[in-house]
Amino acid sequence: MLEHVELFFKSIFIDNMVFATFLGMCSYLAVSKKVSTAVGLGAAVIFVLAVTVPMNWLLDQYLLRDGALAWLGPEYADYNLSFLSFILFIATIATMVQLVEIVVEKFSPSLYNSLGIFLPLIAVNCAILGGSLFMQSRDIQTLGLAFNYGISSGIGWFLAILAIAAIREKIRYSNVPAPLRGLGITFIITGLMAIGFMSFGGMLTGGDDAPKKEATETAQKVQDKEVKNEIDENSVSYNNALNK
Repeated sequence: MLEHVELFFKSIFIDNMVFATFLGMCSYLAVSKKVSTAVGLGAAVIFVLAVTVPMNWLLDQYLLRDGALAWLGPEYADYNLSFLSFILFIATIATMVQLVEIVVEKFSPSLYNSLGIFLPLIAVNCAILGGSLFMQSRDIQTLGLAFNYGISSGIGWFLAILAIAAIREKIRYSNVPAPLRGLGITFIITGLMAIGFMSFGGMLTGGDDAPKKEATETAQKVQDKEVKNEIDENSVSYNNALNK
């Protein structure tokens, strides 16, 4: 349970797709002019990541990695199909994006028109493919953790685009210098937000420092006690020598 909670918060705040690795910036910048549009695209990204990351985990575990085909028989244990990772991952992502596009067009034509070309472009969004590749490189152990990672990575991307969309709606009425209007001030704000999100790294490192500090203090006390005992022994020996 603790592993799931740690992965969830780490994927949202510490390893945020936008602010930590700057993936998915094209749609992040283009569709973040209005909050309503950003919410629609963010929800689509969460859904696609939540489905494709576990599906690609299954493909990686039982088809792609070295020795994954052992379940077919001993003669297949030496096969390594990892060179097909990009092709199969993108095929899975494209299938799910096509499903999302059909659903959005059917039930929310206004949102479909607002998103425009960026909805089908989720299929080649580096944040979506990055979720599956990070899952593979970090060697996530279980399907549940892969599902958790997909949802939490999507939520992190959703929060990033929602935050910048809300800020961009507000700065329309601000007196921004002419050379910085548009993407200029957006890039500056994104950089500042990325610096702010870096501070969340202490969420996982702060707890590790306390045991180290306690261990250091304990070792110091033991060392001081040993030195004191040695001094006492030397004093006793010296006094005995004087008495003789």
